[in-house]
Amino acid sequence: MTIWVNEQIDPSGMIFACIACCDESQAKDCHDSYQQNLTDKQKAEGWIARLRTVDSWEEVPVNALKLS
Repeated sequence: MTIWVNEQIDPSGMIFACIACCDESQAKDCHDSYQQNLTDKQKAEGWIARLRTVDSWEEVPVNALKLS
């Protein structure tokens, strides 16, 4: 099973927002939204939107919104 994890990460490396799901299309849409919602100021400060995959729910950050 592939789980898609979307994260917005602040300059210190802390996860600000996280959504995880098993639907690749939904995950890519969410990632696009995360990137678009970052302001130019946030990007300049080092905020990033990251999309990654994991193999189990145990690898998903605890604070994630988990969609099935």
